[in-house]
Amino acid sequence: MRLLITRPREDGEPLAALLNERGFETILDPMMTIVDIDAPEMDLSGIQALLMTSANGVRAFARREEDRQTPVYVVGDASAQVARDLGFIAVTSAGGDVETLAALVQNELNPGQGALLHIAASRVAGDLSGLLEAAGFEVRRLVLYEATAADALSPKTLVELDAGTLDGILLFSPRTATLFTRLVMAAGRTEHCRAVVAYCLSQAVANNAQVISWKDLVVAPRPNQQALLDIIGGNGG
Repeated sequence: MRLLITRPREDGEPLAALLNERGFETILDPMMTIVDIDAPEMDLSGIQALLMTSANGVRAFARREEDRQTPVYVVGDASAQVARDLGFIAVTSAGGDVETLAALVQNELNPGQGALLHIAASRVAGDLSGLLEAAGFEVRRLVLYEATAADALSPKTLVELDAGTLDGILLFSPRTATLFTRLVMAAGRTEHCRAVVAYCLSQAVANNAQVISWKDLVVAPRPNQQALLDIIGGNGG
């Protein structure tokens, strides 16, 4: 089974290695490149926890700040593992999406114990701050990186689509789904996707992917990487 990975390289390469270990062939064509941006000095005084909605946020914070003691709450298990690998001491995973992260924080933390610092990209998915502020938390947002979009599919991806050798594509975010379908249409390869299964992390991702026709559009039962990998394995890996 041959799969196209569209995640940024920092996340795509470990995912490719994991899939290769499971017997899949993989191609990496990142739809976004992660770039650090200038930001003011961080003030962690009065912060009871850090909120990170992607592994990119974990890495961006770690590049800027030596603190590894402040508790970290992350959206998913993959991001949690990155945080642990980078030396963060107290890491808690919501194992889902922005909504499950907000619910976890509300369940485990007290608004009176200090503010929350959301390490974010210049564009965010979901309304983490809104969900938590409605529950009485003070949420500060610090933008440390941005994801710049690819302007074309790679030559390798085009060859695979033309040859009909691609079995599936992994889509992890609504923005990625939008970018990929836009680039497929620009390249005149929409018909080729009728032979490809789109594996989507969530229904929101699938909603953006369905602007073109696929062999099948499969949504993970839970919005995390493990659930997505499980359904790929169940489809003939």
